[in-house]
Amino acid sequence: MSGKKNKKTPGNQIAYNKRARFEYFIEEVLEAGIVLTGWEVKSLRAGQVQFNESYVLLKDREAYLFGCHITPLMTASTHVTTDPTRTRKLLLHKHELSRLIGAVERKGYALVPVSMYWKNGKVKIGVGLAKGKKQHDKRHVEKDRDWERQKERLLKHG
Repeated sequence: MSGKKNKKTPGNQIAYNKRARFEYFIEEVLEAGIVLTGWEVKSLRAGQVQFNESYVLLKDREAYLFGCHITPLMTASTHVTTDPTRTRKLLLHKHELSRLIGAVERKGYALVPVSMYWKNGKVKIGVGLAKGKKQHDKRHVEKDRDWERQKERLLKHG
């Protein structure tokens, strides 16, 4: 029985935003499509993307991705003008957008891109509904991570 794999396996993963999990408490992740040009898709296939400094803004009842850097390939056509950090529109359903607008405006949430992956030949972005972490929260996470590492070391050598 041959079926298509629809899971987010490492082969489907384009990029992952580790910084988002460190800076924010991610409460929910929504899947959004993204409007791209041809050269951007080719660059994504080559893994030429960075979005550790990117964020999502809601404007005129639409979502936009800012600060995502897609490096153009040298083989990109010469007649195409490439802008690596252009603003890209995100594709979400109206009910998802209205819920996000309510959460961001009333409850003080932020929208951050968490991951970028392939799904059925299309590029999808995981947009996280996030609450900012305070400095002491970040220190606590680091402390826990260090303790886990040390515990592993002790168990391995002890």
